[in-house]
Amino acid sequence: MEDLQSGLQNRKLSLSTLPEKGRSLLATRDFYPGEVIISQEPYVCVPNNSSVSPQKRCDGCFTTINNNVLSRCSRCQLAFYCGTACQRSEWKLHRLECEVLSSLHKYKRKSLTPSIRLMLRLYLRRKLQNDKIIPSTAMDNYNLVEALVAHMSDITEEQLVLYAQMANLVNSILEWPGINIKEIAENFSKFACNAHTICDSELRPVGTGLYPVISIINHSCLPNSVLVFEGSSALVRAVQHIPSGTEVLISYIETAESTMTRQKALKEQYLFTCTCPRCSKVGQYDDIQESAILEGYKCKSEKCGGFLLRTTDGKGFQCQGCGLIRDKEEIKRITTEIKLLSEDASKPSATCNYQEAISIYKRIEKLQTELFHPLSINLMHTREKILKSLMELEHWTEALAYCKLTIPFYQRVYPAVHPLPGLQYYTCGKLEWYLGDTEEAVKSLTKAVDILRITHGTNTPFMKDLLMKLEEARTEASYKFSSKE
Repeated sequence: MEDLQSGLQNRKLSLSTLPEKGRSLLATRDFYPGEVIISQEPYVCVPNNSSVSPQKRCDGCFTTINNNVLSRCSRCQLAFYCGTACQRSEWKLHRLECEVLSSLHKYKRKSLTPSIRLMLRLYLRRKLQNDKIIPSTAMDNYNLVEALVAHMSDITEEQLVLYAQMANLVNSILEWPGINIKEIAENFSKFACNAHTICDSELRPVGTGLYPVISIINHSCLPNSVLVFEGSSALVRAVQHIPSGTEVLISYIETAESTMTRQKALKEQYLFTCTCPRCSKVGQYDDIQESAILEGYKCKSEKCGGFLLRTTDGKGFQCQGCGLIRDKEEIKRITTEIKLLSEDASKPSATCNYQEAISIYKRIEKLQTELFHPLSINLMHTREKILKSLMELEHWTEALAYCKLTIPFYQRVYPAVHPLPGLQYYTCGKLEWYLGDTEEAVKSLTKAVDILRITHGTNTPFMKDLLMKLEEARTEASYKFSSKE
């Protein structure tokens, strides 16, 4: 790891071992909001392409364009490229991958999951580096993968069996003498704990990648940095001032959840218990109140707005503001109705029919407004689903109304600088501008830029387009104002 330490020093970072955390990255100089702390190309990555994917993505840059424009590898039929530049950049790795995959029966080839393909690429890339066909560096070598934590002693027997089955499949595809099946299974466990979902600029999942150095960065529910992607490249940007000597921290999960929900997600996926400042408040009054607002029930009195906790006899829930009690049976009835409607919403007929989906989710929304606090995460998720369907149907006016309903929740549960509120302001601004409310559009787009220039930088096509939209909206608003005089 001496080579890694040297490589990190050039980036003003230091590898350290912290009690109860293990390996960590520390800043050796001050970083300020918007600065790139570290960037890394993936050791291996794959786009979210499968036989059932409606759209394919380029194996090189992960862009998706009209499928007729993407070039498919004529031999293996699994790799896609947007042009010769991406095809050339991937050729050394894909040449080996293509030989391996082409020997499979075409039906077996089509059934390969992205996870299996990612593992195949891991071993093929290791071979290329061992054979000196592609270079190894301090920040890009298989030793970094070996150093990742696998948590094999912490996973369930069911998971162990699954990893063993997947390892045997990889072994049968590669057919290399002396390959270590146990090591393959352990690497699958490493993927589960260390691989990152690659997202586009609007945080939509597009693939999976393994970034061994960035995987060293630990989690916090109050992170000082954010992980974003430009194509398949991973960048960690500061969202706060990070003084020299401070640990660099990102969030592994959605943080707009109660402490108990966050802890459960981290334990199940990453096999550790978070002890960040936010999680250390578990059980304290502020944390109980926050959890009750996010996931609990609201007071029956419209004038109160208090949060409810279960009564000592377990027969109801009492408002901590005014003392009113909601009967458990009433809550059970409403939650049952919501559950049944949610099952209807997940049926193929609804998922393929946006109008039907809107109708069902609006009925769920009505029940949730009777049951949950106005800032409930359940209500927010329902409104996000309605918004998405309205956007698909191009019902812009109603979509704007729902977008505005989500803003107060985003403002409350996320830090001042976080990609999700920035993207929601961006959506709001686009809708306002399209509907002719240019002055409000300028306000929303300005808020979006103020956040996203820190989390995303300013050089990506997405950000350049956003900055151009803001300037055009300002020009239009100025023209409208001068026309009134």
